[in-house]
Amino acid sequence: MNGSFSAAVWQEGPWFVAQCREIDVASQGTSAHEAMSSLREALALHLDIDDEDLEESIRITMETAPHQPKHVA
Repeated sequence: MNGSFSAAVWQEGPWFVAQCREIDVASQGTSAHEAMSSLREALALHLDIDDEDLEESIRITMETAPHQPKHVA
């Protein structure tokens, strides 16, 4: 499966959060780059893509996002 996805990235405290716009998958890291890398891995797991096909199968465009409100249950 090949796909192009967009991801919003924002900072919450010391963490950067990356969230895929098309699929409800998110990840975090100590930098925007680390959050995007973790998101790529999370998407691969979600879409059941082998690690060796990861770079060819998933392309993510990063968008900076304004501060996202915290979810209230």
